[in-house]
Amino acid sequence: MRKYLFRRLAQTIPVLFGISILVFAMLHLAPGDPADMLLGSEATAESVEKLRHDMGLDRPLAVQYVSWAGRMLQGDMGRSTVLNRQVLPEIIKRFKATLILTAGALTFAVVFGVGIGILAATYQHSVFDSVAMLIALAGVSMPIFFTGIAAILIFAMDLRWLPSSGMYPAAGGDIFDLLRHLVLPAVTLGAVSAAILARMTRSAMLEVIRQDYVRTARAKGVGERRVIWVHALRNASITVVTVLGMQFGYLLGGSVITETVFSWPGVGQMMVRAIQARDYPMVQGAVLLVATSFVFVNLAVDMLYAWLDPRIRYS
Repeated sequence: MRKYLFRRLAQTIPVLFGISILVFAMLHLAPGDPADMLLGSEATAESVEKLRHDMGLDRPLAVQYVSWAGRMLQGDMGRSTVLNRQVLPEIIKRFKATLILTAGALTFAVVFGVGIGILAATYQHSVFDSVAMLIALAGVSMPIFFTGIAAILIFAMDLRWLPSSGMYPAAGGDIFDLLRHLVLPAVTLGAVSAAILARMTRSAMLEVIRQDYVRTARAKGVGERRVIWVHALRNASITVVTVLGMQFGYLLGGSVITETVFSWPGVGQMMVRAIQARDYPMVQGAVLLVATSFVFVNLAVDMLYAWLDPRIRYS
């Protein structure tokens, strides 16, 4: 297990290297001269050239990349060209809000998606099974922005049960205010993942409950609840955990739309504003942090396999 962990950590190095190249290329693949766009159309040629020199854009690309990567390894993501502040503290502050939203969406997806999938498999071909899978199909089909706007219209504007935007009230608040503001964006973001998990959990459970060891457990008099929730679920969890790991990356990416719709002060909303303002250091730092997080989540998912299924041997 330990050897496998070290080998998987070593395998992440070329992945992170490739991510860093793509993130670095963002600045140079964008149309136009970054220095020219930052200074505006009325800037003189001398001021543009001076900014290019200050940003290091007049050096060869290889030299620029090595210098940029070295600063990234030291935690220096540069300064925001709009805020004129260090990028890393701003991203970390926003990333905490995104993690709260992602955790809420993931919790909703696991509780409802896995729970509905297990019940649908247990009562296969029942009315509940048919209705649950129909709702799951609708959940997969609806885009996030439509679900978010519909949730705001119904629960925030018509019923006035929940707030429609922000993370806290304007005057500040406590954990209960945070939870009230979290409900709508978390459910909106997690709805598609819940639908996918429900369908995958149902399929995995149906495959497992037909196995010989499940029939043997029932023949020995083990209670049906224990058979389903202990014996069958643990062996079906490999598929569920795999999908869950991929959904974490989807939730981080989908937070861009959700945070924009609900004005949630996370990395997604920050990236949209940074792109509009051509704040390339901020965009680069945010994309690099999100992509790196996804890589290490996949590593954690691989480590969970051995705990869920002792038959797995890492060699």
